[in-house]
Amino acid sequence: MSSATTPRRLPLAGVLRLGRPSDIWFKPALSVVAAVAPPNLILLALGRLDLAMYTMAGSLCALYGHNRPYAARARILAGVVLGMVGGLALSLLAASLTSDAVVLVTVGALMAAAQKTACDATRLGPPGSVVLTFISSASLFVPQTLGQLPGHIGLALAAGAWAWLVGMAPGLLRPHGPERRATATALNAAAAYADTRGTSDGHARARAASAAAIHAAWQSLLAAGARPDHTRRALEQLLVRAEVALAAPADADPARLRAWARGLRGTGRIPRTAAPRDAADELLGVAAELAHPRRPAWQRLAPFAPIAARTAVGCALAGYASLALGVGRPYWALVTAASLYQANVTLTWNRGIQRVVGNLVGVLFFAALAPLAHLHPAALVVCCLALNFGAEALIGRNYWLGTVCVTPMALLITEFARAQHPGQLITERVADTLVGALVGFAAAVAVTNRRAGDRLEQALTAADRARENAARLLAEPHPAPRALGSARRTLAAALVDLRATADAAAGEWWQRALPEDRVVLTEQSGHRTLAATVRAQGLAPQDHDPGRTTEDTRP
Repeated sequence: MSSATTPRRLPLAGVLRLGRPSDIWFKPALSVVAAVAPPNLILLALGRLDLAMYTMAGSLCALYGHNRPYAARARILAGVVLGMVGGLALSLLAASLTSDAVVLVTVGALMAAAQKTACDATRLGPPGSVVLTFISSASLFVPQTLGQLPGHIGLALAAGAWAWLVGMAPGLLRPHGPERRATATALNAAAAYADTRGTSDGHARARAASAAAIHAAWQSLLAAGARPDHTRRALEQLLVRAEVALAAPADADPARLRAWARGLRGTGRIPRTAAPRDAADELLGVAAELAHPRRPAWQRLAPFAPIAARTAVGCALAGYASLALGVGRPYWALVTAASLYQANVTLTWNRGIQRVVGNLVGVLFFAALAPLAHLHPAALVVCCLALNFGAEALIGRNYWLGTVCVTPMALLITEFARAQHPGQLITERVADTLVGALVGFAAAVAVTNRRAGDRLEQALTAADRARENAARLLAEPHPAPRALGSARRTLAAALVDLRATADAAAGEWWQRALPEDRVVLTEQSGHRTLAATVRAQGLAPQDHDPGRTTEDTRP
């Protein structure tokens, strides 16, 4: 690999473009309202809205885990609640022991880096570490005594337990809902790839999207637990059909794939498909993969060290800069910086623009909303609930649009303890937003991720080894269906990881030249081997060469 470094262009076009809303946008939106409303209304009735920040810490845990099967969601939500309450406890302890703003900013920056690393390493999913960092950073600057800690932490824990119940409640009506949605997404993605017939200019992107969706659906089924049932078996059969379309797009029927996807909506009977040769035996091997031990989380932290360093440095410098300017809430600058950091500098740049635009529009929204919120404490609670719903309903279309609601909500939360002058809040929020975005992005550029190229090399090696293992099994006279199916999913996972790693490395700024040709060739050969494993199990036509595409004519 060449050691030459080249700067990447930082885009402007399309950064603020609105996309389609998530298929389940209403689930986190309704869940957070259901989790926040009861504690806040109880505190309102008791005349203790000044304690709402502590209950909000637990209530906001309801935002997590909506794409996970309920067996996995139970564990994830419990972990989020413990992580949220643990971060709150550490912040309140620091606030009770010192009032030195520099020390508190330093603690907040280190906590933000730890939260970012933990969320990325465990692939927690949206909204990621930002909510955790917002709560822990804000709590650092709340006047606190040691004697108040047990009560405040208890409030957060009680609200977190309620949020856990809210997150798990839909499972009573639709216990397989997340797995059904993941399978439907995989079928629709496979149908989109089948529409290209493997020959159009955009088929490589569609193929990668289909492979990623199928891999995510398998992960969803595996995360549901080892106990097999008829529903899971039926979903696995449909996923095999999606894999067939990925292997042989020219022979797939996109209309039938989409019809199966539509059949997974609601709680109706899952569409049944004829079991291909050896498919039943191969599907029995899926459960065996659950017994395969995963690497401990601490072993998966090393690749995230550069992002952790960026987060710690950027958040600390942003907080110090805010203090130097005399702003009374340096944690706003710290949270702004923490919210920027994505997989690479290019994505961080995009998020910075979205954050600044969303915050600037959001403070204007707050200026219009503040008079209404100041009419009565009940109006303040209702406004916060509405903004919670709006943030989750809109943020899936583009981050800046959701931030338009997040910003006034964060400002109104500061008024639970006491009413404040809107002009001062707006001025400080704008200043901290600009400081946090500028300093945070500067830290992202300064703290380079030299490991991006190394990770790409590792991903290439892993994909090559997975392909060689699958090819070795194919060369056997009678390969075991279970072993071949496991090898197929391992190769699919390696190819998905390779594409994600290549995209992340390509978005770094000063980065050595990447082996783009090698990535393309590895992906092509890997997908051809994937197709061969599908054909070897009698899942796809034997007389079709799905791996041969127009890309193979490249020199």
